[in-house]
Amino acid sequence: MDNSLISVIIPVKNGTNYLGEAIASLRRQDMNLEIIVVDDGSADETAELARKAGCVVLQHPVSRGQVAGKNTGIAAAKGDYILFLDHDDRVRDGALRTMYEALAADPSVVAVQAMVQDFRSPEIPELPGIVVRPEPFYGLFTGAVLIRREVFDRIGPFSENVHTGEIIEWFSRLEAQGMQVCKLDLVSTDRRIHQTNFGRTDRAEEMKNYAAVLRERLKALRNQKQ
Repeated sequence: MDNSLISVIIPVKNGTNYLGEAIASLRRQDMNLEIIVVDDGSADETAELARKAGCVVLQHPVSRGQVAGKNTGIAAAKGDYILFLDHDDRVRDGALRTMYEALAADPSVVAVQAMVQDFRSPEIPELPGIVVRPEPFYGLFTGAVLIRREVFDRIGPFSENVHTGEIIEWFSRLEAQGMQVCKLDLVSTDRRIHQTNFGRTDRAEEMKNYAAVLRERLKALRNQKQ
């Protein structure tokens, strides 16, 4: 096992349905991990489940949202590397070691990005409104990006003014600083598709935030050309 500490941050609210599977997938990685579960005002036994699984548990007494959950985890993280994982997703066996070795081998790269594979949660029937992409894809999804901790010291945490597009907004700041991200030919994460996915329930707000981020990026590009 490598001695470098990787902090895995799981922001979650009412996550007893799938959280155990997510944690188990991390334990199988055979890496030096601290698993930080940020319980965002859950009404169920999420915090107790995480503690029994040996995780560091941080709690928001009142829900502040998944972006604030990520930032709470970042502030507490002790690792040199950070990975975010949704509580309903699973990291594939051996994927985290492959991501770590690729990142550690190249000091010029600040993050590595792997691919995600959708899967339909077994308890969910096949319905027209539930789309499961058949092929793996790159995306700024949690569980697929391993980041050097120092990057957050340089460009700051996620913007809590952005409700769902915080990762794109954060990556736009990273790109503006000329930092390099390397894409890997690797499927790292199985992304669970179910009826209450955050992206499904907050789709309208997500698209609004993405549009706002895009406008800011275009504005910055215009300013650079002037």
